Amino acid sequence: MKTIELLLCVVVMTGWCFVGCENPSTKSAASRDSAEAKNVEAKNTGGEDVEAKNVEAKNVAGENVAGEKVDASKKTIEAEPAYITVQHCLIAFRGTLPDKPITRSKEEAKELAVQLLEKLRAGADFEEIIRDNTDDSPPGIYKMANYGSLADRRSEIFGRAEMVAAFGDTGFPLQVGEFGLAEYDPKTSPFGWHIVKRIK
Repeated sequence: MKTIELLLCVVVMTGWCFVGCENPSTKSAASRDSAEAKNVEAKNTGGEDVEAKNVEAKNVAGENVAGEKVDASKKTIEAEPAYITVQHCLIAFRGTLPDKPITRSKEEAKELAVQLLEKLRAGADFEEIIRDNTDDSPPGIYKMANYGSLADRRSEIFGRAEMVAAFGDTGFPLQVGEFGLAEYDPKTSPFGWHIVKRIK
């Protein structure tokens, strides 16, 4: 263990010992002071910017610098378009669509989805792929409103939250003309694999 890390551990542990002996109402302030002392000491000794790492760790954990809960994907969503139009081909497997007699296994469905995506990226006609393979209703075109944008059922614009989660998670980051694959997941993509193309 590096000397600075050992010193920081001693500072933190000493701070915790004192915090435990103090009035409970001052505990959070004392903890904060201990962390600030650790950050200052690390900066003064030429170490890495611990404060920046703490902020980064909080942001990853879904907290802002003040410790308030925030949506970890907020920045990603802000960079995405407000509205998109996508077309998709659903590759389902036995049991995912109870009203359809699908006989392929989960493994066969995954293999087919990957093969079809490769063909599409090589220039195959998406309309034909959909017509021959989708387990949804062709042409499989949907307009979606991102989080924070208004959906409008009269104009057939669905809210992102109304759709299967992986469908929007795959579609919104795409550029117009790009393909993506929403992998099967029991929670986020329970019907199978969605090959998604952003068309607007």
